Amino acid sequence: MTKQDKAAMIEDLQVVLNSSKIIYLADIEGLSAVNSTELRRACYKSNVSLRVVKNTLLKKAMERIEDKNFEELYGSLKGNTAIMTAEVGNAPAKVIELFRKKAEKPVLKGAWIEDNVYVGDDKLPQLVALKSREELIADIVMLLQSPIKTLVSQLENKDNASTAEEVTEETPAAE
Repeated sequence: MTKQDKAAMIEDLQVVLNSSKIIYLADIEGLSAVNSTELRRACYKSNVSLRVVKNTLLKKAMERIEDKNFEELYGSLKGNTAIMTAEVGNAPAKVIELFRKKAEKPVLKGAWIEDNVYVGDDKLPQLVALKSREELIADIVMLLQSPIKTLVSQLENKDNASTAEEVTEETPAAE
């Protein structure tokens, strides 16, 4: 790889890192060609971008980004590294978790999610449990709707009960 190629790769990685709020680093070394293709398909279906990168070039790209601090991930840049980016915070974690039911890899090296850093494969369950923005909004809406639904239900039941009392009062008892 020439110096120009390396410089272009670093610039390309900088663009990816700058534009992404969710970045996962994974080790996919040892995957067969078939498994690698299956992993890429799973990523594509989940709107996750997967790209194998050179550690030194990725580190240089990370160092050049001023508004994001990737220092905690530098220790993870050993061996084979694939960078996974997505719009939803837990999408790459879910892909890794589902794929690991079939194979031992990929292994999570680390993740950078909106200024929060997670290092190590032991963080995978925590990352899978993260909720997306849309899921959080849906939860808030459900929480807000619950008391209103209860109130409406109680008011309707009260109206039905008073109507039933009126009907029984109006009808004379049969002798």
